Amino acid sequence: MKKITTLFVTTLVAATLFIATNSSAQTTNNNGMAFKVGIGLNGGLFRKDSPMQYAYGADLRLQYDLTKDVAITATGGYVKLMGRNNVLDVDFIPVKGGVKVFAIERMYLSTEAGAGFAIKSGSKTNFIYSGGFGYEWKKGLDIGVRYEGYTNDIGSATYFRKTGQYALRLAYNFKL
Repeated sequence: MKKITTLFVTTLVAATLFIATNSSAQTTNNNGMAFKVGIGLNGGLFRKDSPMQYAYGADLRLQYDLTKDVAITATGGYVKLMGRNNVLDVDFIPVKGGVKVFAIERMYLSTEAGAGFAIKSGSKTNFIYSGGFGYEWKKGLDIGVRYEGYTNDIGSATYFRKTGQYALRLAYNFKL
């Protein structure tokens, strides 16, 4: 898992640097926005069979609009998963890369994958994957819903092997 995480983070950083250096002369694209930074708050609920009950967190998302219909994203932040039935809470820092496809005007479908770096001693890195949809207003407001899954190493101190949440993200995007 460490090799996959290292490879993913290295690829994400390289892609971000490539895009940033190759687009320095480009200030706009077809929809007038090349780069955006979004600040978001997240909350989610888990299935009843999960050892986790709910989650909350915050994130920072860099979005680069490739065209008016497709954007790539890089997201990092903080997430706290609250356990049920005396299961310990889990804190981690998610780092994800993804794609947004604007299917109808400002409505989008999104997918992301990445790693969750656990903060608690003895915890392992989680693999994170998600898929969802949302709406992005011209003024910057962004509301999205998603299913976000977590896969963990069996030897981790976080007490779950695989779980997932249904999450809501409220964010505001700033044009760069």
